Amino acid sequence: MKTEEKVVVGGPDKQYRDRVAASNWQIQCCTACEKFVFPPRVACPSCGNLELEWKTPSGAGTVYSTTTMRRPAEAGGDQNLSLIDLVEGPRLMSRIVDADLDAIECGDQVQAFIGEIKGEALVMFRPVDSTTGEAK
Repeated sequence: MKTEEKVVVGGPDKQYRDRVAASNWQIQCCTACEKFVFPPRVACPSCGNLELEWKTPSGAGTVYSTTTMRRPAEAGGDQNLSLIDLVEGPRLMSRIVDADLDAIECGDQVQAFIGEIKGEALVMFRPVDSTTGEAK
C-alpha cells in the first residue's frame, strides 16, 4: 500500500509568518483533539497528533500580562508588550497599540489585526470598547 506524502515548504514558523505577511492570520488547530496550537509546531502539544490544520482565529483576546517599555523618542518611543489569551485557547506575545499605554490592564479585552512595523507584518491588538464590544 502506498501512502500519500505531503510536501511542505518551510517549517511551521515560516508558514505562519508567510500567512501573516499575506494579511492572512491563521493559527494551527489539531485535527484529533481540536485544540488550537500556538506557537506553530509540527505536532500537537496536547495529544501528539501530527495532523495540524491552519484556521483563522476570531482575534478576540484578553490581556493576561502587560508592561510598557520606556524608550526615548529617537528609539521609537514607549511601546507596549503583552501576553494575550485568545478565546481559542493559546496565549501569545504581542503589542497593544492605539491605546493609552498606562491604562492597559490585565483582564482588558482586545481585538487582533495585522499591522506593520518597519516593513514587517505583525499581529497586534487594539483595546475593545467595553460598552460597544468594538475595537477602539
